[in-house]
Amino acid sequence: MRNASMHPIKLAAVLLCAMAAGSVSAQDAKVKTEAEAKPAAAAAAPATKGFTQPGQSSNTPIDAIAIIINDEVITKRELDERLKTVERRMKEQNVALPDRADLQRQLTERMIVERAQLQLAKEMGVRVDDTMLDRAIARIAEQQKLSVQEMRNQMEKSGTTFAAFREEIREEIIMQRLREHEVDAKIQISEAEVDSFVASEQAAAAEQFEVNISQILVRIPENASPEVIAQRKARADEVARQLRTGADFAKIAATYSDAQDALDGGAVGWRQPERLPPVFAEALTKLRPGQVTPIIKSVGGFHILKMVDKRSMAEAQAQATVQQTHARHILLKVTPTLSAADAKRKLAEFKEKLDNKSAKFEELARLYSNDGSAGKGGDLGWLYPGDALPEFEAAMNALKPGEVSGPVESSFGYHLIEVLERKTDDVSKEKQRNEARMALRERKLVEAVEDWQRQVRDRAYVEFRNDDSK
Repeated sequence: MRNASMHPIKLAAVLLCAMAAGSVSAQDAKVKTEAEAKPAAAAAAPATKGFTQPGQSSNTPIDAIAIIINDEVITKRELDERLKTVERRMKEQNVALPDRADLQRQLTERMIVERAQLQLAKEMGVRVDDTMLDRAIARIAEQQKLSVQEMRNQMEKSGTTFAAFREEIREEIIMQRLREHEVDAKIQISEAEVDSFVASEQAAAAEQFEVNISQILVRIPENASPEVIAQRKARADEVARQLRTGADFAKIAATYSDAQDALDGGAVGWRQPERLPPVFAEALTKLRPGQVTPIIKSVGGFHILKMVDKRSMAEAQAQATVQQTHARHILLKVTPTLSAADAKRKLAEFKEKLDNKSAKFEELARLYSNDGSAGKGGDLGWLYPGDALPEFEAAMNALKPGEVSGPVESSFGYHLIEVLERKTDDVSKEKQRNEARMALRERKLVEAVEDWQRQVRDRAYVEFRNDDSK
């Protein structure tokens, strides 16, 4: 009678256990049933403490298997090192450590989910090369206002090797790219959902308001004596008296106010009351447009505020405008055959040709750009604030229509940017709907990622070889 065949993943797991035990041959494992093989491996495991290498005594411990995940293992050493790293980071961030058994259980589950995702990414061909990794690490260092070497030195002082950090970042990027492919791209937002979201936001905004205010400040010097404070109070009283008799607020502000906005008539602009000091917000709630507050004492001096106007947040949103930029670009990506220096040099040559009018931007883009816009001569269409990467947008915003930038670095590579034109439109409705889509997408993404990770975890074959990890 033929033996039942074993699932390939479980067979691989049993083979790994058998290798660790040194008591079951590969040939024997091939013909064992799943019911026979797993007890045999389990029985053999206590007799050994770890792997053995060819030519090495089976009594020499190398490492112990903690968890089997599909056809890979997490060793006891990996688990212990990761646990120590997490504990060290929590202490550095002044986070109270939970019970060690609870922390290990949480960490074990995280490592299982991560390993299962990395295995799936490998099957799907998701890769992160060293060039992309170097750029990501450079951005991390820049965010911390450090050079890469300075960041490396700090890590090694705290006990983290730079090589381990690089691999950790590589794996995070791989998992992020996998999630983008498997989850992000599949999230759909219907127009009905957007309509409902916008309606609920408008209802909430109708109950909120903001005020357009002006101020007069009579400043109290630091460490002022009681006599000086009395003099400043008398000055504020004189301001209040003149305002009560109908004097022009802007003129009085320009004459008496010590605030930076004095020469602007004391104009502060539109503010939401909850973002003002509580004493100011309370005084303003009692006013109608055109009225002024009594003298308000603060640490900095004596204030008099005027409510110039008042509107609901819904009205404020309806009056919103935004500047759009029509731009095009040429993108050169860094590859094994094109270094960063060569990309910058080539773009500098393109710019020189454009300045000399010996080439046309759209023709260079069609011939050389590595972006999907190449077929359109590099045309990106009308861009809203936030549509482009921060470094790209900053360089673009510094250009006047008709100007071409020098080489601009981003996470995609190096760009040559030309601004074609700009416009400022009332795009409040379109902007509201775009923001609604983004909010709905983020809301759905949280649930979708959690569900996807659960599915990846459930599909994985997991076997614990250490009772402490359960």
